[in-house]
Amino acid sequence: MSSPEPPPVAPVDRPAPRAPALFTRLLPAGEPATAGELVDAIELPARGRSLAQRPYVVLNMVATVDGRATVDGRSGTLSNRADRELFHALRGAVDGVLVGAGTIRAERYGPMVRDEALRRRRVERGLSEQPLACIVSGLLELPPDTPLLADGASRVVIVTPSAASLTGVSAHVDYVRAADQGMLDLPHALAELRESHAVQTLLCEGGPHLNAELLAAGLVDELFLSLSPALAGGDDATGAALRIIAGADFDEPLALELLSALENESCVFLRYAVRADVAARDRLS
Repeated sequence: MSSPEPPPVAPVDRPAPRAPALFTRLLPAGEPATAGELVDAIELPARGRSLAQRPYVVLNMVATVDGRATVDGRSGTLSNRADRELFHALRGAVDGVLVGAGTIRAERYGPMVRDEALRRRRVERGLSEQPLACIVSGLLELPPDTPLLADGASRVVIVTPSAASLTGVSAHVDYVRAADQGMLDLPHALAELRESHAVQTLLCEGGPHLNAELLAAGLVDELFLSLSPALAGGDDATGAALRIIAGADFDEPLALELLSALENESCVFLRYAVRADVAARDRLS
């Protein structure tokens, strides 16, 4: 006697994939576009600005209208969906991502590119599936259970003046050791990233102290700034209300040139060329 046929399994209704967010082009004017379309159209490095001895550096930050880079120690609450899609699309177009150790700890960084379609797009661009994760750390105070360091498939370079090494991590970790009188020599470190790790384009995601050091040294070529439609208040003097740049004043304000402006749900997305400290840039080109 044959066994009864099993009852038919009802099909599972899966929600349709969500359409990407659309950005309104304010400057220059044009048709609405997705983050992927916008980044595909960007030349990195910009035409005529390729550098011979260091990576082309793009700084990507989000801030409230009154300049706060974090709320309750995190930047994620300032971002909308469009900003997050642009954040990941930029990661999909560079050789490496540079982040300070404090930001790695506060934001609990994981693998740089999780989306399979974006990894495929990177390969189509002639890049590796994952950008090289470059962590700037003076004391190597990086918990081994940080998701990025606990991921065995991640490639990480620790940029440090220290001779110490991490232990207990699963990621593949190399070191760029660049010290000048006990402090990190950023120009030398970036030159080493290009020479030894083939990093020609580098996306920096902060934090504010690292941003300040890069800008003061003339090592930033572009700034992507997402303005969140919010006011957070707070007193910078306490150290709890960080802006996108923290630390000592620059000798002179750094000049920027607006390249494009976008909008989505009252968030404004600005792209600038950094035109300041040409002498320092010329010494490294």
